[in-house]
Amino acid sequence: MSQLDDFRREKDEFMRSPDSPLKADDRASFSGLKYFPENPKLNLELELDRSVSHDEITMDTSDGRRRTYQRAGRIHFTVEGKEATLNVYEDEHGYFLPFRDATSGQESYPAGRYLEPEMVNNRLHVDFNYAYNPYCAYSQRYSCPLPPIENWLPVPIRAGEKKFKE
Repeated sequence: MSQLDDFRREKDEFMRSPDSPLKADDRASFSGLKYFPENPKLNLELELDRSVSHDEITMDTSDGRRRTYQRAGRIHFTVEGKEATLNVYEDEHGYFLPFRDATSGQESYPAGRYLEPEMVNNRLHVDFNYAYNPYCAYSQRYSCPLPPIENWLPVPIRAGEKKFKE
C-alpha cells in the first residue's frame, strides 16, 4: 500500500466517525469517498513565484461570510500539455491553495477543492492527489472559502477527491 492509499483509508475511517462532517444519515450509509486514480504527474515540486502582489485577498464563503488571506505567491505548471497558473495564499495556519478546474461540477465538487502545500527544500510541494473537498461538500453547517476567480483553471485536475454524491 502506498502512502496515498493509507491517507485515503484513514480519511474514510474519519468520515465514519462521530467527528465527521457527514450528516448522521450519510454516515450510516457511507461506503467510502471516491477518488481519481493516483496521478504521479500531478505530484509537483514547484518554485513559488513571489514576484506578485502580496495583497490581502478576501474570499467569499459558502454561507455568505468572508475570510481574508494573504497572497503568498504563484505557481506555474503544466497539465496535459497546457500551462496552468494558480495563486497560493497563506494565513496563520500556513499555505492554502483553493482551486476550481475543468472537472468542477462534473467529476469533482462544484465549488472547488483545497490543498495545503508545504515548502520542502525551498520548493513548494503541491500534490494534487491529496486535493480534497471542503467540509461544506458534506454539510451546509460549515463555512468554506470559495476559490477566487483567479484560481479557476480551464484545464482538468484529475487527481484527488471526486464529488461526494452524484
